[in-house]
Amino acid sequence: MGTHFTTGSATELRQLLPEDWDTWYDVLLRAFGGMPEPAEERELYRELTEFDRFFGVWDGDLCVGSAGAFRFGVTVPGGASVPAAGVTMVGVAATHRRRGVLTSMMRKQLDDVRSWGEPLAVLTASEPAIYGRFGYGVGTLQLGAEIDTSRVRLSVPAGTDDVRLRYADPVEAVDACESVYAALVPVRPGMLARLRPGWARVGVLDPEDGRDGASPLQCVVAERDGETVGYARYAVKPEWGVSGHNGAVHLRELAGVDAAAQAALWRFLFDIDLTTTLQVRGRPMDEAWQYQVSDIRRCRPRYRDGLFVRLVEVGAALQARTYQAPVDVVLEVEDAFCPWNSGRWRLSGDAKGASCERTRDAADLALSVRELGSAYLGGVSLASLGAAGRVRELRQGALAEASVGFGSAVAPWLPHGF
Repeated sequence: MGTHFTTGSATELRQLLPEDWDTWYDVLLRAFGGMPEPAEERELYRELTEFDRFFGVWDGDLCVGSAGAFRFGVTVPGGASVPAAGVTMVGVAATHRRRGVLTSMMRKQLDDVRSWGEPLAVLTASEPAIYGRFGYGVGTLQLGAEIDTSRVRLSVPAGTDDVRLRYADPVEAVDACESVYAALVPVRPGMLARLRPGWARVGVLDPEDGRDGASPLQCVVAERDGETVGYARYAVKPEWGVSGHNGAVHLRELAGVDAAAQAALWRFLFDIDLTTTLQVRGRPMDEAWQYQVSDIRRCRPRYRDGLFVRLVEVGAALQARTYQAPVDVVLEVEDAFCPWNSGRWRLSGDAKGASCERTRDAADLALSVRELGSAYLGGVSLASLGAAGRVRELRQGALAEASVGFGSAVAPWLPHGF
């Protein structure tokens, strides 16, 4: 039998069993609009499910709630990979809203994550307003764009012409692409070390009914001196009108081990025949192409939230990363949902390492665990949170010092959803 946990109101929270997975997953799909999912995608997510990390809420024989947590390593400033629970597949049946079902699942899940020794929990939010009350803060942003490639030119750095591009079958090229992805994981905070092999196949899922008139998934691999140095996955949506061709390139994924490899791939995408638009989403906020284009306005840049971060163990999480400038600060942390984090913590660290221990010393900054989650990967500054009234400075100068230390020279980025 699975682990049981009573939520009240005649409902029961229990560990997901393999024989219940289909019923459980159907409840999740209904909570997100009820659209059917292609068989290949459904089977892959079943394969990725670790049943001891997933659970459901049951009302008699009816499943009315779902939640789970994949295992990842999240890259933090300094390049370390920190064990993290990738919170996923959270849904509550509309018939059982406002009965405490979600709160009971969040309570159980964070207790579990702590027992697993994972100092972080991370998620993407269908409704961002939901998760702040459970201590999650927006830790990364994502860049989107709609680039008018008929009028925008791209300048490329030296070495770009040394990169050779070739078409590849997206499925056959999975291993080569995965090697590029793995090489980039330590480079940028927020990157996910994928601890189960099935994740490599998620990127090439391409159900025909999900293409919206676009081509099947295409793949271009970048090579230099016989080595794979990058790849792009994309689809082309043709459009013919009285004024000619106005097709669009839909970028799904792009990765390159250096500036030249990345530029070669972007230049290719800009120049695809019979297209005038390159649609981009979910990219790093500091991506270089923004500074290589001839007219950024005609790229229509926009941003949205990416990864939400929750420090499950404040001390362990803060000492797992490094700090780009020396920091010695006492944090007064408020964490109503995980009270073991509440209290004062002395954080001392620099670019070589850090320690974070409980202390009785006077606090320099006061903030909630939500703000710590936002600032943790270095993409949201403590100073900005202070200006918003979310961080209180109790020692003059402490906010500026800590804000610089917490920063990252490279913008954190979530490479894919989960």
